[in-house]
Amino acid sequence: MKQLTVQGVSGLRGKIGLPGDKSISHRAVIFGALARGKTIIRNFPFNEDCLATISALRKLGVRIRSRAKDEIEVYGKGLFGLTAAKEAILIKESGTTFRLLLGLLAGQGFSTKLVAGKSLSKRPMRRVTEPLRMMGGTFDSRLKIKDSKPEEFPPISIKGAKLKAIAYKVPVASAQVKSAILLAGLYAKGKTKIIEPLSTRDHTERMLELFKSDIKARRGSVVVSGLKELTSPGKIDIPGDISSAAFFMVACSIVPNSKITIKNLSLNPSRTGVITVLKRMGARIQIKNSKANRLGLEPVGDIVARSSLLKATTVRKNEIPFLIDELPVLMVAASLAKGRTLFKGVQELRVKETDRIRSMSEGLKKMGVKISVRRSGSSRDIAVDGVKQLTGARVRSFGDHRTAMSMVVAGMAASGKTVIDDVSCINKSFPGFLKINKFLSR
Repeated sequence: MKQLTVQGVSGLRGKIGLPGDKSISHRAVIFGALARGKTIIRNFPFNEDCLATISALRKLGVRIRSRAKDEIEVYGKGLFGLTAAKEAILIKESGTTFRLLLGLLAGQGFSTKLVAGKSLSKRPMRRVTEPLRMMGGTFDSRLKIKDSKPEEFPPISIKGAKLKAIAYKVPVASAQVKSAILLAGLYAKGKTKIIEPLSTRDHTERMLELFKSDIKARRGSVVVSGLKELTSPGKIDIPGDISSAAFFMVACSIVPNSKITIKNLSLNPSRTGVITVLKRMGARIQIKNSKANRLGLEPVGDIVARSSLLKATTVRKNEIPFLIDELPVLMVAASLAKGRTLFKGVQELRVKETDRIRSMSEGLKKMGVKISVRRSGSSRDIAVDGVKQLTGARVRSFGDHRTAMSMVVAGMAASGKTVIDDVSCINKSFPGFLKINKFLSR
């Protein structure tokens, strides 16, 4: 554990670039491993989650080499070139790695056991295994009753099988579930169709198109044809992570005398919900130099953020899938906004690395914010009443990286000192976060 004391700052200034988008990076490595040819991935973020994906693929026989401090080379094995791991694969705490590999491994010609860390072992997996079983996948998992329903948890053993294509309507909006089915669809005979109740981030679809798969994506549905080899594009430039940028956009908005520029940031429309909500709250955020990156993989651009006077808003249920990872720090923004901010249909926060409804509510309440959680069946809404000033306090991260970073942002805008019990968990997604914070507040 690593305790951190945060003192309020008088302003944030400077220009920064951020490590590559975590979601895009996971997928770039996975598809690079399944393609024919070598793939060079630039601006790769060496956080714990992405390293878990690299480690897993190496155990499946893929050669992956570091070229420079932020570049890797992936030597593709082809769609059917993976080999059985000699032992169980430890995924640690990366939910994206675990769920995507469930889809990838379901169609292999061998068996694999995936083991998770303490936190990830408590996260539900039936939403992934259920559609994969419909395709012919075979799984042996730890069963438990959760909310009066049977649920599956890691560790999970996967027995590779011949898969069949299905048409599946996803009951819960989840890019991870969609991506796992698409990966399994690469090994299924025929065309696999996924229908989404709410659109989710489309990094997997874009990446499959880049690797020349047979994929057709329309609003609300995506179809992939199986048993077609992938071809490497050669080089992939990963844009900066907008989820990481959200912490600095909020910090800049709530700390007086601030102006920062974030360069070469991912502006994928399925990920810019945080910008939409902040601008609706009155945040002074500008997008500059918007363009497609070199390969046309993802739209990118620069963000300029300035100190702002925020006002309350309502974040609707249909917006949540576009900013699920940014909700903790948006709660910090709401804490200093005039009026009551409502976050509707946020129950997915309960099944992240920790129960983020609980972790963020506890921390912000200690800093003087009034927060209430409303229940309607399985749905959860959060109401945050803004205050004029946060007060420093002793708070907990609950071992969750996004809670920890959000509490750092809150502490930077608070009077007095804020002591966070453990910030070592930040390495899960953003090892350089505290260093960049120090640079901006120098």
